[in-house]
Amino acid sequence: MKRRAFLRASSVLAAGGVFAARGAQAAPLSSRGVLLPMGGGSGEEDPRPSTTRQPRDSARFFQNDALNFVFLITLGGAYYQVADVGTCLAIADQIPPEGDFGSAYRALVAAGERCAAEADAALAAGRRVSAREAYWEAANYLFSATYCADPMGAPEQFAPTWHRQQALWEQGGALLDPPVERVRIPYEGTTLPGYFFRATTTDGSRPLLIFNNGSDSALTAAWVLGIAAALARGYHCLTFYGPGQGLALLDQGLYFRPDWERVITPVVDYALTRPEVDPRRIALLGVSQAGYWVPRAVAFEPRLAAAVADPGVVDVSASWFAYLPPPMRELLAAGQKAEFDRYMAEGLQEDPVAAGTLRFRMRPYGVSSYYDAYKLVEQYRLGDDVLQRIRCPMLVTDPDGEQFWPGQSQQLYDALPGPKELVRFTAAEGADLHCEPKTPGLRARRLFDWLDGVLA
Repeated sequence: MKRRAFLRASSVLAAGGVFAARGAQAAPLSSRGVLLPMGGGSGEEDPRPSTTRQPRDSARFFQNDALNFVFLITLGGAYYQVADVGTCLAIADQIPPEGDFGSAYRALVAAGERCAAEADAALAAGRRVSAREAYWEAANYLFSATYCADPMGAPEQFAPTWHRQQALWEQGGALLDPPVERVRIPYEGTTLPGYFFRATTTDGSRPLLIFNNGSDSALTAAWVLGIAAALARGYHCLTFYGPGQGLALLDQGLYFRPDWERVITPVVDYALTRPEVDPRRIALLGVSQAGYWVPRAVAFEPRLAAAVADPGVVDVSASWFAYLPPPMRELLAAGQKAEFDRYMAEGLQEDPVAAGTLRFRMRPYGVSSYYDAYKLVEQYRLGDDVLQRIRCPMLVTDPDGEQFWPGQSQQLYDALPGPKELVRFTAAEGADLHCEPKTPGLRARRLFDWLDGVLA
């Protein structure tokens, strides 16, 4: 094969590595924090003995791994009343078994808008609980649809669909008892959008959970993966859109940064202005790519009493580089930006779904150059100089079949110098895969039982 043809083929393989998971597991198109992780499988097999196994037919709705993972996350929301199982199955019936992003987008949007209309009618009739439930279910389906816009070749639909789900969530949040409070968190000459959820318990100051979403999640993920469980246990909750996330990305043009302590410290500063928060009992929970951001932040922010990384991530770039062949790595290392970008663009012409997914992954970095994206993601690594600074107790989740950063939970746990716990989630429990999308109840019990003990 001539060098040019080889490099073009390599570019397709490299792009595939950013969103293609190992084996029959889900691809990184969706990390809802949970939900979508930064990239695809690392290309490495999990070195530990485990009970990992291929998904059973009951967990396999579509042949397309990425779409199947999105669907599992959507369905898992039923535990916290942001999905109905029957509605999810009806959505699945409208999508071909091989998985088609266009069909999925249309089915999810239609279901979301139907729920939104029901919510409007319920609110007009004064039925606040029914309206809130329907608004949040609508937001869940529309949020899932955002993962389909780029790979189906309609990137122009991403922002309006994302804003629509956000508006529906906020309509529902206003009907929660007590209502969700929208706040602005001072940050480097501007503010970050934040949301404060007040516990119904009013016996003095309460512990606070700060929820840090992943690379591409929204409030639906924050609710399912932390906030609902925390409120049920008497915690106040604070979540936010940081640089590169949600409203901070789409409305403010703020992009990802590796030094996440520059984000979390202002969030903690704001939390300490709230008289209902016990300043000695503030915990930080991060999901998906926040499995990197959380340990990075707690290394420099001493006011946090406990932290959770779900899963542990020490090198975000591993999922980007695992499938980047040596010739493309050589171009990257040599600083040959124009040639690297040209080969990537030529190769991706042959796979529009891969091109769309890579575009989705690059958006929060604020760059259009493939070379620039790869060089930026290299900065997202935790070295010993950072890890040895961590002193607060940390819990690290370690699910079977972790498809985006396999083995990194154990690596993070081993490197932590302070109090720590590694919590396994197994396929035998149905708790496998990134962020345990099929078992939100089991996940919550294990995480919050540990937090309750540390913060007692």
